[in-house]
Amino acid sequence: MKYVNQPVRKTDAMALVMGKPVYTDDLAPKDCLIVKILRSPHANAWVEDIKTGNAEKVAGIACILTYKDVPQKRFTLAGQTAPEMSPDDRLIIDRHVRFVGDVVAIVAGETEDAVDKALKRIRVQYRVEAPVLDMHKAKDNPILVHPEEDWKLKIPLGGNNKRNLCAEALEEHGDVDKVLSECKYTVEQTYHTKANQQTMMETFRTACYMDHFGRLVVLSSTQIPFHVRRIVGRALDIPASKVRVIKPRIGGGFGAKQTSVSEIYPAIVTWKTGRPSKMIFSRYESMICSSPRHEMEITVRAGADENGIIKAIDVYTLSNTGAYGEHSSTTVGLSGHKSIGLYRHTEAYRFAFDVVYTNVQAAGAYRGYGATQGIFAVESAVNELAHKMGMDPVRIKELNMPIEGGPLPGYPDVPYAQSCTMDKCMARAKEMMDWDSKYPFRDMGNGKVRGVGVAMAMQGSSIAGVDVGGADIKLNEDGSYTLALGCTDMGTGCDTIMAQIAADCLETPMENIVVFSVDTDISPYDSGSYASSTTYTTGVAVMKACQELRKKICELGAQMLEVDQEKVDFDGSYVFCDGEDEEKRVSLEQVALKGTFFNNIELQVVKQHSSPLSPPPFMVGMAEVEVDTETGTVDVLDYVAAVDCGTPINPNLARVQTEGGIAQGIGMALFEDVQYTEKGKVRNNSFMQYKIPTREDFGNIRVAFESSYEESGPFGAKSIGELVIDTPCPAIAEAIYNATGVRVRELPITPEKVAMGILKKKLEK
Repeated sequence: MKYVNQPVRKTDAMALVMGKPVYTDDLAPKDCLIVKILRSPHANAWVEDIKTGNAEKVAGIACILTYKDVPQKRFTLAGQTAPEMSPDDRLIIDRHVRFVGDVVAIVAGETEDAVDKALKRIRVQYRVEAPVLDMHKAKDNPILVHPEEDWKLKIPLGGNNKRNLCAEALEEHGDVDKVLSECKYTVEQTYHTKANQQTMMETFRTACYMDHFGRLVVLSSTQIPFHVRRIVGRALDIPASKVRVIKPRIGGGFGAKQTSVSEIYPAIVTWKTGRPSKMIFSRYESMICSSPRHEMEITVRAGADENGIIKAIDVYTLSNTGAYGEHSSTTVGLSGHKSIGLYRHTEAYRFAFDVVYTNVQAAGAYRGYGATQGIFAVESAVNELAHKMGMDPVRIKELNMPIEGGPLPGYPDVPYAQSCTMDKCMARAKEMMDWDSKYPFRDMGNGKVRGVGVAMAMQGSSIAGVDVGGADIKLNEDGSYTLALGCTDMGTGCDTIMAQIAADCLETPMENIVVFSVDTDISPYDSGSYASSTTYTTGVAVMKACQELRKKICELGAQMLEVDQEKVDFDGSYVFCDGEDEEKRVSLEQVALKGTFFNNIELQVVKQHSSPLSPPPFMVGMAEVEVDTETGTVDVLDYVAAVDCGTPINPNLARVQTEGGIAQGIGMALFEDVQYTEKGKVRNNSFMQYKIPTREDFGNIRVAFESSYEESGPFGAKSIGELVIDTPCPAIAEAIYNATGVRVRELPITPEKVAMGILKKKLEK
């Protein structure tokens, strides 16, 4: 291959570094109304009365909408393939506000100053009720977050709004209790991961306008253009055919923009007024009313025999979905499916969960999507089990890890590992870290101790049988190709990757492929960029489309050469007759010209692809930390990762994906925690209070790839985007334990927790 498996520069790199106008706010109409939201100061209240008269008198105000002015048809903001698994529990504006920051009114005006002035003049009378803020007390609490009668769950997932339950389920294989009772070594512990913000550089933002056909055009920074079209149509109670969604460049999403956080508000303003409008979330709004990671508390029981073979795993997850149920049931599922599957000898397993409503901002999708929380719990439990046995945690993983052709217990999307180099990943990471000489710790003699820790992870490649990738490839009259995609480039470089695949399939220079980003009127249907589906699913769609187009090029070339199609071939530049002299050929440009103007063979192909399988990528991560035993401060000195993502299409992009995911995982492990006051208000609503790691906050990140070949993926590729955030939390927690003997089971692992743990150990002595 000339381009696949090569470190090709991103196609949009120069435009971005030169500051070209490519993002939503750059491209929004200049005469947009400014849209802002009046947000609830209460975590649980009813709007008894709202007066907007004085606000409407402010010069420049074009529109003020309350619950009286919007459709009363419930919907979900989750960007999932229909029928959505998330409940219909939203209105554009509801009388019942369910968290601090919930929508009370929409204000649109000519200037930001006018809108800000109008927001201050709106008078609201609330009936305030006690909120449910503790997820442990939410289930069957007499205070209901969603008491309404029109709450609807389209798929039976155990949800019951009259019990504050968004979903619940139990999956079992074998007799877990019996097998655990027979195990020589067992462990039972509870692990708590807090909510985290995605903190993408570009906040939520949307612009809307009406086209000359009377259709609503939505220009938005979203991962899910086709789902946004459906969501906006439902929310406004208009046909989806009246909505067109265009995706410009995106300044990061990490799952946050798999929820339609901002689109419906300017959409209804434009639909009501006929005027262009835009809504740009401030960083403050992106902190208090967005779609952070689900807080989860996970109890794990695990047992092993005298040889270190893990025989049984029992996982119970309590997940906090917040005020609304976006992604509630799907996220929690991954906490068990992606963690239990890491241990191939498991004879019996149980996975149960409850997802509860509380009066805090609604949770949503975040890179790792539940697997991050589950893998932290299960990997930590297995590490603890290894210490009980007096065994190196690396060894217990080597004895139990997935192997190619081996089973993946509790992972319903694939019965066995079709492609897997987890053993090579472990060996490579061990070598990179120099594990044997550093494990378990080294006392540096100055009050600082260094420890190392290890974790394994697996994720998925798309949602099996659900996610759809689409590609439209067209030969232009000059011999160039236009590749229209339905997938969403969030800065990950998927436009580049698809161009690499197309260039090699068509044997043409990459600069000859013009990639067209998503426009729901023009692009082929694609379920969106989430669930690690883009390269794996859309990549195959691109391959299929290119292969079909090659056939069409050969068919037309054969007609021009006046020979049977079976006698010709195509080398990317010429259609030629096998074994004939050079005169018996036609150039691609000749075929393109003929195909554009003078023939009946359409040189354009649209293909879709959906995989019945979701082959997991695999990873081993190892951390070396230095702990100050006086203050509890933890420094990550070195992090090594060995990754099996199949065959990387673009090693450079795969590497930066890995490095970025690890950095986010370090933030989750040590710093990030969405905190609330006793009244449900977010405490850390800016980067002054909410700490994310900078490059100064950790040492080396080193990445190696141990390639496998996944036959169902494009050129042997699997996914990588989500997997890479999954190992830092358990690896760092284990490294801290090895350095100090302090086991912290609640994230983030702050200096206070470490220092108090060290003090407690000293007092116990």
